[in-house]
Amino acid sequence: MPDRAVIFDLDGTLVDTAPDLMRATNHVLEAIGRRPITMDEVRVFVGHGARALLTRGLAATGGLPENYDVEPDYRRFVDFYAANIAGGSLPFPGTVALLDRLKAENIAMGVCTNKLEGLSLRLLEELDLLKYFGSVVGPDTIGIAKPDPRPFHESVSRLGRKNPRAVMIGDSETDILTARNAGVPVIGVPFGYTPQHVSAFGPDRVIGHYDEAWDALQELFAQEA
Repeated sequence: MPDRAVIFDLDGTLVDTAPDLMRATNHVLEAIGRRPITMDEVRVFVGHGARALLTRGLAATGGLPENYDVEPDYRRFVDFYAANIAGGSLPFPGTVALLDRLKAENIAMGVCTNKLEGLSLRLLEELDLLKYFGSVVGPDTIGIAKPDPRPFHESVSRLGRKNPRAVMIGDSETDILTARNAGVPVIGVPFGYTPQHVSAFGPDRVIGHYDEAWDALQELFAQEA
């Protein structure tokens, strides 16, 4: 049987990171006298990296200051988040069972995320998930972010498998576009961070829970044969 691989997004796909992202964002907002953002707000703001999360948070709480430079606040955010990365973050229901099954079936697994590689590794380690993944690629790994397909291809390449049939799983338009740009099928999950239902972005399959993922993956792997 040909090698197979599954590449996951991280935030909103593998792990519900919204509680800790909200805390880190509000740490920055409090320091500059803004109101805290809500959980509903952060779930919509996540998906394009921490700088975008901060600027969206500022826009929602009074607007961007004139001549705003995000970098000092970005560093403050990253420092706080790194120190509190798994305080409230948890894998989504069914995640670990799916990872165990994929591992048992010798299906390689990687992560392709727009979260910094170091933060991604720390989060996965804190949640005892890092052991499942042969690669973790962030926007700083090769200096390119999703939806460019190169981070996806890098994640697959680092798995060390020979031309595996690959499927992506993600929650956002960025993930769907990444898969399309990479020329691979994609499964959308609707429990992540996007103002629209993931089906609006045209994934090949949509699953409501990870207990539906195995059958969807087998169908997509078969189509690649």
